[in-house]
Amino acid sequence: MPEFYVIKANGDKELFDYKKLEYSLKKLGATDEVVKNIILEVGEDLHDGITTKEIYQRAFSILRRKQKPVAVRYSLRKAVGMLGPTGFPFEQFVSEILKSQGYETETNKILAGKCAEHEVDVVAWKGEELVVVEAKFHSHLEMKSDLKIALYIKARFDDLIGLEFDFGGKKRKVTDGWLITNTKFSHSAISYGECQRLHLIGWNYPYGNTLHTMIEKSELIPITALTTLTSGEKGMLLSKGYVISKKLVEDGLLEKLGFNEKKAKVIRDEIITACANCSA
Repeated sequence: MPEFYVIKANGDKELFDYKKLEYSLKKLGATDEVVKNIILEVGEDLHDGITTKEIYQRAFSILRRKQKPVAVRYSLRKAVGMLGPTGFPFEQFVSEILKSQGYETETNKILAGKCAEHEVDVVAWKGEELVVVEAKFHSHLEMKSDLKIALYIKARFDDLIGLEFDFGGKKRKVTDGWLITNTKFSHSAISYGECQRLHLIGWNYPYGNTLHTMIEKSELIPITALTTLTSGEKGMLLSKGYVISKKLVEDGLLEKLGFNEKKAKVIRDEIITACANCSA
């Protein structure tokens, strides 16, 4: 196939890699036939200067027609970026991910530090751990959490570390501070985090335990990834506190939320097909 340069979200140009697209599709479970179709159809539209967003939209459109469960997983990053604009649904999402790892959690807490009060997005505890978590949400996926954010968050954590608070029915000391973002970290933020032992989790950091990896392992698919919901329906569900798809599988819940029986079945079927452990 001929070579083309594509424009990434940050404006950089790079050579389009067919193998990279093929690998990512197969990793998500796309069949060989579907992968072949996507490569061929995307290849017809390629030209120098095409954006990665345009390529994604084309591939997603084909997946949505041919393999909806794979389309759901393929759109995860964009779906997490739709947990806004306030960022509160992202805090709930982070809370659910931590629960899947054995933590108990509370969201949106005010804790009095040594020098000031702090609004903490998520407090998580397990055993002797009491973790204060900043869930940094960006609606624009090309935005990075930079050094200024890391410095600011570290200062807040330092004001809370070692203090006792009542969570889970007993007094616990804050043992750690985490910064979790739905996008990426700048190189300077990562260097600072490693130096200061600040626990950073981003979409592609750290290797082996990224936010993306956590979502895939836990199968906590956000409702914003579902192809059977309109934008308005997603907004309505988020406003009512529903962030995780599998929570909608409960018998009769979608009907109580205003969906007719036929639409509710279509939504439940998509969730169950996309998530092996999401059956009622």
